Amino acid sequence: MTERVYSCPVEVTVDLIGGRWKPLILWHLRVHGVLRHGRLRRMIPGITQKMLTQQLRRLEEDGLVLRREYPQVPPRVEYRLSDQGGELHELLDRFCAWGEAQAGRQGLTITKPDAASG
Repeated sequence: MTERVYSCPVEVTVDLIGGRWKPLILWHLRVHGVLRHGRLRRMIPGITQKMLTQQLRRLEEDGLVLRREYPQVPPRVEYRLSDQGGELHELLDRFCAWGEAQAGRQGLTITKPDAASG
């Protein structure tokens, strides 16, 4: 595998946490701590099971998310931020605050999906 060469630090950040789904996954893990796959999926409308699995694997490979599998039937797997992923809390909080301010300025509605069960 060839090592990637970056032109600036922002490019590293975008590569690790950019895209449509990674910031949302990281945000929910930041807010809720430990989550199971099904509950996380319910919190992110529009994401498919396959895409969530792919993104979680990538975040785990990049050291931002920890996966814990319990040896039981049925299988139980939980995800949480790693220490490295936890370092993103200020950035994620600022993204949230900026998004809320923009929604207010532009008259956009932010709804929270029902994820109480799971």
